[in-house]
Amino acid sequence: MYERFYELRERPFALSPDPDYLYPSRVHREALDYLRYGLESHAGFVAITGEIGSGKTTLLQTLLRGLDSQTTVARVVNTMLEPRELLETIMIDFGLDPSGRSKPLLLRDLAQYLVDQRLAGRLVLLVIDEAQNLSFPALEELRMLSNLETEKSKLLQILLVGQPNLREKLLSPELEQLRQRITVSYHLAPLDAGETANYINHRLRRAALGAPLEFPREVTALIHARSRGVPRIINVICDAALVFGYAEERRQIDMPLMGEVLAELETTGVLPVAGRAPAGVGRPEADTAAASMPRPAAIESGVPTGPIVPAVGTAAPAVATPALVAQAAAVAVSAPVASQPAAGVGNGDGLEWRVAHLDQREQALQQRERELADQRRVLAEEYRLLRSQRPAAPAVRVHVPPPPPRAVTRFETARQDTIWGRFKRFMLGTAAPAIEEN
Repeated sequence: MYERFYELRERPFALSPDPDYLYPSRVHREALDYLRYGLESHAGFVAITGEIGSGKTTLLQTLLRGLDSQTTVARVVNTMLEPRELLETIMIDFGLDPSGRSKPLLLRDLAQYLVDQRLAGRLVLLVIDEAQNLSFPALEELRMLSNLETEKSKLLQILLVGQPNLREKLLSPELEQLRQRITVSYHLAPLDAGETANYINHRLRRAALGAPLEFPREVTALIHARSRGVPRIINVICDAALVFGYAEERRQIDMPLMGEVLAELETTGVLPVAGRAPAGVGRPEADTAAASMPRPAAIESGVPTGPIVPAVGTAAPAVATPALVAQAAAVAVSAPVASQPAAGVGNGDGLEWRVAHLDQREQALQQRERELADQRRVLAEEYRLLRSQRPAAPAVRVHVPPPPPRAVTRFETARQDTIWGRFKRFMLGTAAPAIEEN
């Protein structure tokens, strides 16, 4: 529609998850680092959560595009499934036939497939998109599948991608065992004002044929305020702005034009009216419920958890560094563990509650330090085993050819024969006959 008018090769703000347009914001870079670390370390379960439209699918597409040919991937998108249906869907995506078989035979066939893949030197990855829709029994079925492992590592790595209510579901007591197996977890936070401006102009540059169009900073600040930093809503607003600009033949997107765009989107119901918070955002009762819900360090919003991720390109093993301990302490301190009693309850100033709260935080810190020490011991043992199993370099043998025989002259041969002959006659007692004098 407006591509030729703005000299664009395609729509830069389409809603399809195109990895070519992924803006590497801080949270997206960190999420990719954690995803790659989880896959390379055979972590078992990895969980990525984020708000609707936060870029989870685009991030996932970017990750899958970067995998090598030695990785077998099965991806489940429709997650409104019961446990057996989920198992059958996984087998179908791996190219196995589940028809007419009992569940024990399905599990046997899947286990044999995973063993064959490992013997062939291949990594097997199962991606569960929209994982928040899975029922408790289906999530428990996934946990049972993660028990397929060797003495060294898991045969199947499982990546859970979902909305924030997936974190709430994982906090349920019924999923305690599954939650303990999630070694890497990350929550995609919204973009800030600066990242929103960079995100918009990054996509415009990617789609430009000539000099790229650029949104002014005051316009991007307004877009950030109305979108709350959610990439999908940013795309909707920017796409509508380009349509309005094309209709009015305006080459630049300015504040008056953006005001018309936002008013139209509010009128049609695409955006909430300014000053009215969307459902679940900014409501006191929602904030109170969210604050009162206990959140372990492994599922903390905006804070990546699990082992420390080395920088891209480094091979140093993850260990419990002081920075990691400090990070865990900050997370544990920030996570509320109980609701504070109202004033006048107990001793009046809540002293008993504060003491209990500090004790619980101290216990959480000690538990986290023990977990970090265990992780360090496990990683050190794996590193030692890898070093012991590394084959020694074969010895290099250098072939030295013998020197060529030296040519012997006729004079030397006659001389050697004469000396040798005299020596033999002397030893045998047969001296040479004397030369008769004439």
